[in-house]
Parts: sequence; C-alpha cells; structure tokens
Amino acid sequence: MTIPDIQSQADTRKIAIDKVGVKGLSYPIVVEDRANGEQHTIADLNIYVDLPHHLRGTHMSRFVEILHHYHKEALIGNLEPFLSELKKSLNAQAAYIDINFPYFINKKAPISKIASLLAYDCIFSASLKDDFELLIGVIVPVTSLCPCSKEISAAGAHNQRSKITIKVSYKEFVWLEELIELAEQTASCEIYSLLKRVDEKHVTEKAYANPKFVEDIVREITIRLQNDPRITGFYVESENAESIHLHNAYAMISRPVK
Repeated sequence: MTIPDIQSQADTRKIAIDKVGVKGLSYPIVVEDRANGEQHTIADLNIYVDLPHHLRGTHMSRFVEILHHYHKEALIGNLEPFLSELKKSLNAQAAYIDINFPYFINKKAPISKIASLLAYDCIFSASLKDDFELLIGVIVPVTSLCPCSKEISAAGAHNQRSKITIKVSYKEFVWLEELIELAEQTASCEIYSLLKRVDEKHVTEKAYANPKFVEDIVREITIRLQNDPRITGFYVESENAESIHLHNAYAMISRPVK
C-alpha cells in the first residue's frame, strides 16, 4: 500500500515560512560539566527549519529521528553537525535549535560548608544558515540589596531575590560555571539551597555590605565580558522582584557579535 506524502505536496500560496518544526520537546541530553566531566539532564527543545514557498509542510518526524542520533553525546559539541544533517534531510536553507535545561551545581554553604545542589536554568541557542552561530546562556538567582534604601534608612534596607541573565557568543570555549560565577560575584550575595544559622547571618551581612542596583549589576558584568578576549558578543539583564514595590526593577545591556 502506498501512503500519500501530504507534506511534500505543492503549495500555491507562494509564501515561505521562516521557522517550522517542533516546540516544547522534552528529551534527555548530556552537558559538559567542569567538575564532573559530564552531566545528564532533561532539556526542553525547540527545533526548526525554514520552509520554501512551494512546499506545503515539513516532515516533523525527522526532527526527533535525527535528534535521537545525537542525544547520548555531549550535545554542545555536536550542534553544528546536527543542524547540518537537519538541513540536508529536510532540504532547508536554515536550521535552528533552542535548548533550555536545568544544570545542577554542588554548592557549599559559606560558613558551615554543608553541601547541597542548586539548579540553574541554562540555554543553548544555535543556528546554521551559511555560517554556524551559537549562543550559550545562564539564568542565575541571586540576592540584591538596594543602595538607596540602605543610605536613607536608620536601620536595615530592602532586599530581594533577583535574576541575572547572561548570554554570550564566543570564539574559545566558555564553561557554564564561569557565567554563573560571574553573575554571583556581581550580585549583593549568592543564593544557596541550604543555610544553617551561621550561614544565614553571613549572607545577610554580606548583602548589606554589598548594595547593588540592577544598573550596577549589568554594568559590572559588561565590563568583565568586554575584557574577556574569548567573548564575541553578549546580552546581560538583571531583574529584581522588588520586595517593597508591586513591580520589578529591570536593566539590560547587549553588544552584537564583533
């Protein structure tokens, strides 16, 4: 029995599609881990190709079929051949993949030194047209303490949990841990999964001694990234879930690929 290939039918509307594919696909991946060699995690994947105007549809099954050949290896090192195979299989001019995943780091509390795992949301975003382009990123939870609140108050200052997002393109390898550490070093204080009383005292006092606006954070990270010869472009944002306002504070700086 011959099964008709509906996707390959001609389309007469003469409208090309920029991106078509699968979105929100959960799949196990392997990520390079600075401390342990590799880390297994579950990613949320968006995979696309372009579609020429004369074709009705793409072949969705091929996205997962090709992905399955690569998922057991460290994915970041195979993104270009993966996208190349995707382009070839689907007769596309461009292929894209967005990979969002939790990445776990074993962190010790600052004083008690008790270890616990902390999850960081991480991103790989790659495309292949004529050239291969890759962006890696992290979203890092931190504590920020308001410099203005500290200055004008007789006692205390408002502080809150914040998110720092760093995305970079690079010409030499950059560890996810390096970006995470950069964000944490720039904040008022790091966040930990587990704190004893001696640790809680330490992080509270450290944040108070290190007040930061969102503007301070993105500027300080920008200086560090601009001075790193490996980095060719970046995007940095800082967002505070303000504890005394019903809005968030936000700042962003981006620099295009050099």
